[in-house]
Amino acid sequence: MQEHDPTPADDQRRHWQETYAAHPAMYGDQPSAAAVHALDRFRAAGARRVLELGAGHGRDTLFFARAGLTVIATDFSRTGIDQLRTAADGAGLTGSVSADVHDVRRPLPLGDGSVDAVFAHMLLCMALSTDEIHAAVAEVRRVLRPGGVFVYTVRHTGDAHYGRGTAHGDDIFEHGGFAVHFFPRRLVDALAEGWQLEEVQSFEEGELPRRLWRVTQVRPA
Repeated sequence: MQEHDPTPADDQRRHWQETYAAHPAMYGDQPSAAAVHALDRFRAAGARRVLELGAGHGRDTLFFARAGLTVIATDFSRTGIDQLRTAADGAGLTGSVSADVHDVRRPLPLGDGSVDAVFAHMLLCMALSTDEIHAAVAEVRRVLRPGGVFVYTVRHTGDAHYGRGTAHGDDIFEHGGFAVHFFPRRLVDALAEGWQLEEVQSFEEGELPRRLWRVTQVRPA
């Protein structure tokens, strides 16, 4: 196999492995505000089988599973996935949760139209190129059933860290070891082409605070 130079995303995989190892359950056990919103929207759509991309150690995965959904959770950090599996087992939710290592730069290992909803909290604004982001969203569309709901969040160009730290090009900036692709609004609109765009909601999270958009879009029936 031909070797390639490491990309920012390759470096970030190593960084997240080390971060999860050093700080188990680093985000706590309470769901994100984005997941609480997503659950309401998923229920309204009659969703039963949900794919979560970038699940980390699983705080939102377990929240969805406790609410009665079947969750397929993926993350590119094996350490995070191992922590998620342990947490699901401890909560008695192994029958509702499957968790596997997956790099979102690769095609999803799921069939066409095989899930009812997809959730991705700050996954698309990792150190992915614009082309890789478009490819990932195309895969989300493929695995969603018609009428399926996609809720994702991303940090945007109004965030305090945009333009600071180490620049990697393509609106990717690394600060404190974490590389982020900050979204301009035109990228959100481009990713919604061929979808029904329901909402682009601004919100803040964390102590900085991080400034994000919560985007809800539906695959047309």
